[in-house]
Amino acid sequence: MRLSELHKFNDITIQTHDNPDPDAIASAFGLYKYFTSIGKNAQIVYSGRARIQKSNLILMIKECDIPITYVDANAFHVKDLLITVDCQYKEGNVTDLEADSVAIIDHHQGIGQGEYIEIRPNLGSCATLVWQMICQEGYDIKSDLNLGTALYYGLMTDTGNFMELSHPLDRDMLDNLNYSKALIKIFSNSNISLQELEIAGQALIHYNYNIDFRYSLIFSKPCDPNILGFINDLALQVDEINVSIVYNEFASGYKLSIRSCVKEVRANELADYVTEGIGSGGGHIEKAGGYIDKKLYKEKYGDKDLGDYFKDILNDYFENCEIIDNKTYDIDISDMDEYKQLPVVFGYVTPSEFLKDNTPVVIRTLEGDIETEIKDDMYIMIGLKGEIWPIKKDKFEKSYNIVDVPYVFDGQYEPMLHVKNEGIVVNLVKYAKSCVKNTTANIYAKELDHRVKVFTLWDSEHYYLGKPGDYIIARKDDLKDVYIVEHSIFLKSYGKVE
Repeated sequence: MRLSELHKFNDITIQTHDNPDPDAIASAFGLYKYFTSIGKNAQIVYSGRARIQKSNLILMIKECDIPITYVDANAFHVKDLLITVDCQYKEGNVTDLEADSVAIIDHHQGIGQGEYIEIRPNLGSCATLVWQMICQEGYDIKSDLNLGTALYYGLMTDTGNFMELSHPLDRDMLDNLNYSKALIKIFSNSNISLQELEIAGQALIHYNYNIDFRYSLIFSKPCDPNILGFINDLALQVDEINVSIVYNEFASGYKLSIRSCVKEVRANELADYVTEGIGSGGGHIEKAGGYIDKKLYKEKYGDKDLGDYFKDILNDYFENCEIIDNKTYDIDISDMDEYKQLPVVFGYVTPSEFLKDNTPVVIRTLEGDIETEIKDDMYIMIGLKGEIWPIKKDKFEKSYNIVDVPYVFDGQYEPMLHVKNEGIVVNLVKYAKSCVKNTTANIYAKELDHRVKVFTLWDSEHYYLGKPGDYIIARKDDLKDVYIVEHSIFLKSYGKVE
């Protein structure tokens, strides 16, 4: 859905969920600023049992000049169009306001009931979605300090101080917002109430701990998402705990905070694992977050207690996963078939063409940010789904043949190179040329029937994850070069040697 599709409406009511948090307020504010800028009669409202009382929210509303109003649902009439933001019409966390036309803009899983729907559950905040939507319509956000500050704070609080970012668009928004650092500091220092301090203390007292796999499970009373992260950061400082999940319940689902301090568990990967099919998860290697939708959970697990679900799925996660370290692993190829590379076109970029040697950069991809330094003998490869990996010039020349055809990118998000501390952003696709892997270096491969984590020789700190259906691969000319290829990419890239 584009916001331009809603231009036919003149009176627009923007409703947050009950007990709105910074993300809901910021998202509503972004829509309000856009619609009023094109001459629409827009207003922001919320309802429910309680009015806004938290210090940080009151400060945010005052300092950013956000015109949000509490309404009594029984005495309020929606004219023309209702937009529910950071929530979904007819869901349990938002009071029903009768409306003839409804639009939904949200970043949670769910089944929206409206004529116009934009739901992006992979984003870390609804503020990110609103930012993208109003940018698409040409709104000049950089000149709007109040809105930039609100959107920044909305993403910050919904992602545990940016430790649970789920999508490169979240990072793109951070890079492009103009915001007040002074106000963000004031909001942050007014973030925890005495009641929330008590909630954190009670949650930590009633922890559950698994001694075999060194993980903790902590249930919290309802609170802002950033409080879950606060609780979890304290839990992970315990020397016996390697992995921790803190969760709480609200009207339509459950919010999760996930932490890991060991390289064998990526918090963002674990977040995706425990929410698969029932919600969404993502974030950083050490800190991540997730959301479980109540309706989806009940459809799949019935009345099973959520605490029991977490224990079962975490035990399965640790028990049924093979960890391979190429430094000590000798692969058995007796049950593997030989394959040859198909003429699949990859992209490659020679960053030395536009950057100096030893330039520190961050490469942003759909899978996350990659920090590296540009070298004169480095090439950057672009895979079929936009995945990125650096490769030295000599290895590139041995493994790939350059082809004289234009490179065409077919992924969801074009990888962007950010030069650290200089504000320079380079779209790698625009510099990419085409190559194909040569057919001389065959591989051995087999389809996985279980989960595998592979630590390669060139990266002993970060594993490559293989799921059932993916393929584990070893180069025929170097059996120590073991890695994982996702199922659909493997089928496009390799053919069996008969």
